Amino acid sequence: MPQPYVREKIYAPAQLKRTEKPHMLMRLLGGIGFTFFIALLGLGLSKITGFDRIGSLACSIIIAVIIRQIWDYPEKLRAGIEFSSKKLLRYAIVLYGLKLNIVVIFNQGMPLLIRDIGTIVFSIVITLLLAKWLKADFSISLLLGVGTGVCGAAAIAAVSPIVKTKEEDTAIGVGIIALIGTVFSILYTVLRPYLPMTGMDYGIWSGVSLHEIAHVALAAAPGGEDVLAIALLAKLGRVFLLVPLCFILMYWMNKRKPNQADKTKIDFPWFLIGFIGMSLFGSYIVGKYIHISAEVMGQIGNLSTYILTMAMVGLGLNVSFQVLKTKALRPVMAMVITSILLSALTFFSIF
Repeated sequence: MPQPYVREKIYAPAQLKRTEKPHMLMRLLGGIGFTFFIALLGLGLSKITGFDRIGSLACSIIIAVIIRQIWDYPEKLRAGIEFSSKKLLRYAIVLYGLKLNIVVIFNQGMPLLIRDIGTIVFSIVITLLLAKWLKADFSISLLLGVGTGVCGAAAIAAVSPIVKTKEEDTAIGVGIIALIGTVFSILYTVLRPYLPMTGMDYGIWSGVSLHEIAHVALAAAPGGEDVLAIALLAKLGRVFLLVPLCFILMYWMNKRKPNQADKTKIDFPWFLIGFIGMSLFGSYIVGKYIHISAEVMGQIGNLSTYILTMAMVGLGLNVSFQVLKTKALRPVMAMVITSILLSALTFFSIF
């Protein structure tokens, strides 16, 4: 007897997509959760005496790099890790804008902006000149020059998609800037009692020469509230200049390609518009039209730092020790020399 006809079940493309979406979502959440967990470990490590000097960002990157060397994470986590390293990076920069009070800068910090412009130009130009002399990796050296001149890891994170650097170069740059900046801030703190300068001058010096906002706070806090306030004001001027610097870099990237056909399309950094928007919101809306307590603002600041840490973990998971050995040493030398020269020049210009 002939076998009865059985109609084969055929899935339409839409049905296949519906079955794939939950699977892709789980992979995405798994990778994000992985970066969240490592960032949590880094935060815990940063609470231990000694590690508290380098902060949660550097601790998390160190853990991520070590994990990457001893364990090749499953491919199913890759989507979530890439989401953290790219998307969360931009969200963190947007939230970071709340730390920038434009009103205070325009009202009190305009004279400091001249010094801040000098710091940024000097840091980038000298780092790149030294890198050329030392035959150092250009991408990492550029990131370190920007991080030294502007605001450390946040600046590196902001410019890296514009200058099209590799993720591993971005992670290396962030780790170096966090470590070297911490060393300098500790040296500032040790030297402060012996320096022939007033507390306010010391605060300005710290604000115009140290790498991260956290480094400025670490160095200036022992001098008292007034010293810390002027130091942060000087530093926030450099953060403010991050926006025009990014647009200058966009223009420069296209000018490097003489032929129109060779030019690389640069995606407009919309996250910078978010950064400016959050800055305007925090400067003109909060307090005047909307009341948000200092505690809540502090928690939002902590959230932005944690999101940035997760993003750095995602970058760190793509770094190899071989790359560190072959690419990082000479850029570090260029950055350290630049930082020493910057500290000396800004000291004598103030003193």
